[in-house]
Amino acid sequence: MNRRNRTLLVLLVAVGLASLATYGVFRTIKSIPVREVEVATKFVVVAAENLPLGTRLAKEQVKLVGWPAATPVEGSFASIDEVIDRGVIQPIHTNELLTDTKLAPKEAGAGLSPSIPPGMRALSVKVNDVIGVAGFTVPGARVDVVVVVKDQDNSMARVVVSNLQVLTAGTRYDIEQAKDGKPMPSNVVTLLVTPDQAERISLAQINGSITLVLRNPLDVMPTETNGIRMAGLMGSSSTAPIEKPKRNKVPAPAAVVAPPPPPPAPRPIVETIRAGKRTVEDVK
Repeated sequence: MNRRNRTLLVLLVAVGLASLATYGVFRTIKSIPVREVEVATKFVVVAAENLPLGTRLAKEQVKLVGWPAATPVEGSFASIDEVIDRGVIQPIHTNELLTDTKLAPKEAGAGLSPSIPPGMRALSVKVNDVIGVAGFTVPGARVDVVVVVKDQDNSMARVVVSNLQVLTAGTRYDIEQAKDGKPMPSNVVTLLVTPDQAERISLAQINGSITLVLRNPLDVMPTETNGIRMAGLMGSSSTAPIEKPKRNKVPAPAAVVAPPPPPPAPRPIVETIRAGKRTVEDVK
């Protein structure tokens, strides 16, 4: 047997032995029984469907699921009876755990009122498709309120309240319509305001027209402006005057100046030297 055939034989034997060893390990591991480790669990109440703000919970809207007992969630519920007839004060998604912070007390009832934080108020303003930012003033959005007061030629527009949270949009708490950032047409928008802000917006609605300006929720800086009047908008007294182009003027002809008279000619003189003395005399 030559060298080439010996090498090929050794290679085939090595591959065969490796295959047999691999198969043997596979069969051994497969024959090992599965060890099941039991994790202690307890039942908690979760949402069986999407629950919009203001929903009064019914038995069919919630369910019990197992939850690891080693990692309990503070404020969770172990019985469905504990959440029945309680109002939802913030949107809850399917299979989301229910806690005390998401539900109103039983005596508070349901609807929008229990979701208003202490010291705050809910103010509804009438809007149209333009004022409501084309339907994008959905619950949870942040807006500024601009008022326009008309006074003939002295009309003025200004931001009166900034960075307000939209509680609801429309006459129903229909959060599903705003899913995936889609616009939600509505004619009423409810804002979360302080009593002082409620007074400012109410006065603005009576004496002028308001517009909602959508803003980035991460932008928390207050909007500070001086407002603008019609005169400033049209570029009159409140703006810098427009400089008119200067015309090139033709220079006036220069005055003719007479040359100065020539100096007088020097008078002739006679120079006389007598006995080494020099004298000079004018000739008349």
